[in-house]
Amino acid sequence: MTSVLLVLNAGSSSLKFQVFAFGETADPRRIFKGVFEELSGSPHLLIRDSAGTVVTDQAFHRESLSGHEEALLHVAAWLREHCSGFRLAAAGHRVVHGGKAYSRPVRVDEEVLEALECLVPLAPLHQPHNLAPIRILRRRFPDLPQIACFDTAFHRNQPEIAQLFALPHAMTEAGVRRYGFHGLSYAHIASVLAKYDPALATGRVVVAHLGNGASLCALERGRSIATTMGFSALDGLPMGTRCGSLDAGVVFYMMREMKLDPDEAERMLYTQSGLLGVSGLSHDMRRLRSLAATDPDAQRAIDLFVYRIERELGSLVAALGGLDALIFTGGIGENDVATRAEVLRRAAWAGFELDAAANASGGPQVTQGPGPAAWVIPADEEMTIARGTCEALGQVQREPAL
Repeated sequence: MTSVLLVLNAGSSSLKFQVFAFGETADPRRIFKGVFEELSGSPHLLIRDSAGTVVTDQAFHRESLSGHEEALLHVAAWLREHCSGFRLAAAGHRVVHGGKAYSRPVRVDEEVLEALECLVPLAPLHQPHNLAPIRILRRRFPDLPQIACFDTAFHRNQPEIAQLFALPHAMTEAGVRRYGFHGLSYAHIASVLAKYDPALATGRVVVAHLGNGASLCALERGRSIATTMGFSALDGLPMGTRCGSLDAGVVFYMMREMKLDPDEAERMLYTQSGLLGVSGLSHDMRRLRSLAATDPDAQRAIDLFVYRIERELGSLVAALGGLDALIFTGGIGENDVATRAEVLRRAAWAGFELDAAANASGGPQVTQGPGPAAWVIPADEEMTIARGTCEALGQVQREPAL
């Protein structure tokens, strides 16, 4: 009987999941990939097999299925029905924040879960939803081993100086430091660089994870040495609804002059800013691109996004002491031809020479000439989680579960 892993990535109204077989080959083998969307509205389940063929496409009435618990139980029932010959050995979870304590995948017990709950204020948009399926599975399937894999972990070995704010030492010791995020994505990119060009694995690379959440990371020999996000996932680039880098004085102004309480200020910075706030129209780059020709606010939001990428790219090139390659990944990075072209043209100072035809076709290499190369590499956070789960399972008993 083949052992399989269930990899879960829960959002506020979605549940992404993948199923991997492990123990057969060096890397886990993807079997199914699915997503439950609109869990708070009109739930819809889409599942594809490893070849990309749709095997389930099902809509639900809200009365018949609502919330993560019912969605997760439906996934478990689907797996029992469609995975004969498989044994579910563990669940691996994306957890955005691991704090100072967790720099590797860890098996979740009640003590670990309570520690991760304490980090909710550092990632209020993500952490509660990441932890919800863990609690559900602990309650429903208490013998199932569960492994938490952290977005912050990839950055924990950065040079100490890159993790510090210029704040009193006591605050640093209390945990106020730069953590960085999107680490599961960056870890995957680091693991596959040599497949695209062996020199990248030992070179100086900036990875641009561009999507509704966006950040850049400087890699030297495949290790994170600096990244644009810091204490929280608000920092760095403007995002779909998040502000990116902000003078702390703006927060004081919001509270003193605008009379916003802390919850209102937090809500504005996390959910009403970024592309949505600047454009007043949408957080979705695709919609903004469609409106940009006739709406100056849509164009302004795009221009600010690209400008900030260039600014942050310059800072990371300085941290690296040079640049060998730029990697685009994430929803915008992989799919938005115009954003890639604009970033590379603005960054001509670094020696990039855009290959317009290659860029239009999606690469993988989208530059030409003797300067630094730019590549498009698909994100695969789930594979990183599957690998991390296998790593942790090497330290625990693989007991039968569902």
